[in-house]
Amino acid sequence: MTTFEIRGLRADVLISEEERREILKGVNLTIRSGETHAIMGPNGSGKSTLAYAIAGHPRYEITDGEVLLDGENVLEMSVDERARAGVFLAMQYPVEVPGVSMSNFLRSAVTAVRGEAPKLRAFSKELQEAMKGLSIDPSFAARGVNEGFSGGEKKRHEILQLELLKPKVAILDETDSGLDVDALKIVSEGINRAKEANDMGVMLITHYSRILNYVKPDFVHVFADGKIVESGGMDLAETLETEGYERFVKVGA
Repeated sequence: MTTFEIRGLRADVLISEEERREILKGVNLTIRSGETHAIMGPNGSGKSTLAYAIAGHPRYEITDGEVLLDGENVLEMSVDERARAGVFLAMQYPVEVPGVSMSNFLRSAVTAVRGEAPKLRAFSKELQEAMKGLSIDPSFAARGVNEGFSGGEKKRHEILQLELLKPKVAILDETDSGLDVDALKIVSEGINRAKEANDMGVMLITHYSRILNYVKPDFVHVFADGKIVESGGMDLAETLETEGYERFVKVGA
């Protein structure tokens, strides 16, 4: 049983050498194995900052609080150590890495996480099966990482990484953005497979409830002005879909 705890987390965004602004203002959240927590909120509320601060993005400076994975503070780890410990981030805007093939990138990542290089033949079979499950053309394995990929293709490759790396907790930052209905279903099925196969905890950051029709949340949290202002179940997500975030923004202000 894995426990991922965010305790009193505060963080600033570094705008320039002289300027910074507090974005996270005391976030508290606990995610256990097998749980899915949906984080919903308006633009600018700090949802993506939460994801990147946990992952160790240099633009964000933690000023207070802890992030514990099975009792160990991941904020004291380097970025790669966090990943090897079992923290995974699917980015809202995946970057391109020209000149590095997807297959080599993925095998290197799997090697780093598992502690030893998988046998080439076994890894090739594992990769092909995972790609098939996400309806990814096999030729993409030889292409540069995200190079020339559409938005939907990039998102499917993020979930491909998720299935191969088998983390303890997955932070998915607006993985549903830019997806059509068919791609949304494929990506959601990949998330569900990874969760069920590894008893993984999931933090699913989203604006809209449509992905929650496929990836069923155990808890829904409203994020406003840098903190969680209300929590509930799927009924809360449905309320947000019909009423919007206005009353919660006022609470968070």
